[in-house]
Amino acid sequence: MRASPQTSRTSFTSESVSEGHPDKVADTIADAILDAYLAQDPDARVACEVLCKQGTVVIAGEIDAQASVDHGAVAREAIAAIGYTDAAKAFCAQRVEVVDLVGRQSGNIGQGIVARGELGAGDQGLIFGYATDETPHLMPLPLVCAHGLMAELARLRKSGELPWCGPDAKAQITVAYDGERPIELTHVVLSTQHAADMPVAEVQRWLAEEFIPRTLGPRWHPGIVVHANPAGAFVEGGPEADCGVTGRKIIVDSYGGMARHGGGAFSGKDATKVDRSAAYFARFVARAIVERGLARTAELGVCYAIGRAEPVALRVDTRGTGDDAAALHFAKTFDYRPAAIIERLGLRSPLYRRTTNYGHFGKADLPWER
Repeated sequence: MRASPQTSRTSFTSESVSEGHPDKVADTIADAILDAYLAQDPDARVACEVLCKQGTVVIAGEIDAQASVDHGAVAREAIAAIGYTDAAKAFCAQRVEVVDLVGRQSGNIGQGIVARGELGAGDQGLIFGYATDETPHLMPLPLVCAHGLMAELARLRKSGELPWCGPDAKAQITVAYDGERPIELTHVVLSTQHAADMPVAEVQRWLAEEFIPRTLGPRWHPGIVVHANPAGAFVEGGPEADCGVTGRKIIVDSYGGMARHGGGAFSGKDATKVDRSAAYFARFVARAIVERGLARTAELGVCYAIGRAEPVALRVDTRGTGDDAAALHFAKTFDYRPAAIIERLGLRSPLYRRTTNYGHFGKADLPWER
């Protein structure tokens, strides 16, 4: 957080990106492939990476499964669902070339993580989970608002209400805080791709005067500084304008920078990878700490060694909003072994495409949010 020179207030900023953002296109394809394997083989081991640029999609990684999946068909369906269907563009669902570089998982890794008769962590990892009572979602307010803007823009675009709106967009929200408590939104930055025949001035006006105030609802006030398409025209977007790669939006995916991050990405990984499954469970436990009233804010840290089931270390930081020792004592009552996490949260199901866009946390229909 940053202190203002005029007051004792601080501010914090988080961003979100649309599903048409190049990196999110890559994440969506990776999670679509993961789900396709899990639908046929719940025990599938998947580590899928994707790169998108111009008219090419590169799919790479390691997959072991009793299943047959057409990677190209899955990728094209995912691209079409996002909205890249204009045949006049290089990046179009019907036209993209798919380069398949998927191999099999290393035998050493496969044997190592099931040694001693128990499923161990698929890799070493430092994982964090976070919860705060500043919103009903138990998520940071700047990120909730940024995700809300992006999700609503996508809904309007897909409904046909915005024929000029393109799939690529991003938003940034700044919130003023008094200590750990949010006071008000102060700045909104939002840029969206648009058709060439749509005047950018009209895009800017609609965003600033209609869309942003309406979508923010009660959180909107006239004092918010709005930057709508501040760079001007945004006609060229998506993988046609920029390269997209899986795992580059880890802060957008998690807590918007409000909590620590271990560095591991989520998309394209099955639940034996603790980068993903333990991050979901750490959020589950952090939520439980806040819901139990042990703290208003809780950050849980868990550390794993590859091949070992029990975590190496566990810590809780309530940031002065609760009793760290009591919260840690409560956190230790949970089972952090990968097999236990997978069973408790039902992570062998093809649910991952629901997580890809607008945050992996704070959605009521996901098992770690219940």
